[in-house]
Amino acid sequence: MTVPTGPTGPGTGTRGPAPSPPRQVLVPLALAQFICSFAGSNMNVMINDISEDLDTTVQGVQLAITIFLLVMAALMIPGGKLTDRLGRKQCLVAGLTVYGVGALLSAAAPGLGVLILGNSVLEGVGTALLIPPVYVLTTLLFTDITARARAFGVIMAMGGVGAAAGPLIGGLITTGLSWRAAFLFQALVVAAIVVLSRRIADPLPPEPTRPFDTGGAVLSAVGLVLVVTGILAADDNGWLMTGLLLLGALVLAGFFRWIRAKERAGREPLLSTGLFRDRTSNLGLLTQNLQWLILMGVSFVVAAYLQVVRGYDAVRTGVIFTAATAGLLASSLAAERFAKRRTPRTLVMTGFAVTVAGLGTLLAMAGGSPSAWATTPGLLLIGLGLGVMLTPSVNVVQSAFPEDQQGEISGLSRSVSNLGSSLGTAVAGTILVADLAFGSYAAALIVLAAVGCGGFVAATLLPRQRAAR
Repeated sequence: MTVPTGPTGPGTGTRGPAPSPPRQVLVPLALAQFICSFAGSNMNVMINDISEDLDTTVQGVQLAITIFLLVMAALMIPGGKLTDRLGRKQCLVAGLTVYGVGALLSAAAPGLGVLILGNSVLEGVGTALLIPPVYVLTTLLFTDITARARAFGVIMAMGGVGAAAGPLIGGLITTGLSWRAAFLFQALVVAAIVVLSRRIADPLPPEPTRPFDTGGAVLSAVGLVLVVTGILAADDNGWLMTGLLLLGALVLAGFFRWIRAKERAGREPLLSTGLFRDRTSNLGLLTQNLQWLILMGVSFVVAAYLQVVRGYDAVRTGVIFTAATAGLLASSLAAERFAKRRTPRTLVMTGFAVTVAGLGTLLAMAGGSPSAWATTPGLLLIGLGLGVMLTPSVNVVQSAFPEDQQGEISGLSRSVSNLGSSLGTAVAGTILVADLAFGSYAAALIVLAAVGCGGFVAATLLPRQRAAR
């Protein structure tokens, strides 16, 4: 793996204030990733409880989940850019504050509209502000490749555990108390992160005079919203879906023309086109997108199927998901050891291969056994596969750029990952809710397996680098 060096590369002596000790800063950073990933999946086991309490439908809950993921994806690039202007720690704390307000509002929601405002909008905006600083700070503070791999391993493990354990934790809280208490739990964790983040010293000063490309932010957000909304419309109106997808593609094309024009005029755009000139980084971004698409797609599809079709309650559904959590945690925490012995290409290829095998096992076991516990072997393999490749994909992308581009690439990286999450929920969820039966369940898993095969092909195109030692 190549790490930029020179005047703006990691390892120079011109960073500004001395950073806090890594052991102290890693805890709040990892917890921040955990709670945001938890928020994206814990509602999957509350489908029945929320729909009954708020007098809505499974599609209504799916809409709330998808909007949350979509808001994150749409605003992550602007959020990454703001880290340079406002400062990384300031963005982190601001994001946590907005997120906490959204969690409290969600806990008191009298209807689906307020839930969407609190959970989908405010928590989504808060996440878009707080996640880019997590990855920028990690890249700036951990300059050694092995140490950075260890740090990203912990953060990605917590993110994966948040997504995989969300159903279990959410199920326990929902059954023992109520689904509203799950949002209070999020608010408490956010408060703890705010306290712990006081230990963090921003390694670079903010640049309040740095320009912000408002036009680019609007175009990128609108384009992403139109694309995912088009996918959500697939089960209602094929013409509407096609129109929204085409319009979204046109807006995104206009966004790239906009940023190229700004660069030619000598002004700073929202996103530098130079970020897309690194082939290895582009492949890393693609694999990140597909990894989170599979993770969130599996989480929604399996949770919805177990609850709506099999009649499982939130706790039983969550317990079944512990297999994925255990697999993901085990392989993510071994990221440092894997990084020393294997190249990123090998790890990502292996991860996709194991994940596809898990999807195949999930489908085969569920079709041949009436017990929902038959899903656990497949979920375990999926967790192991995803855990193996989450960290190397992130490390490849973040390490490809110097310090002065970390805000941009972090925002782009997280936007691509969260777009994958929203696409996973939208695509697999749309297939499933069209007809909540085993046939649709199988179709959704087959689509996710096809995505995994595509990810494997993309991973084979990564360079054959030597393992970092």
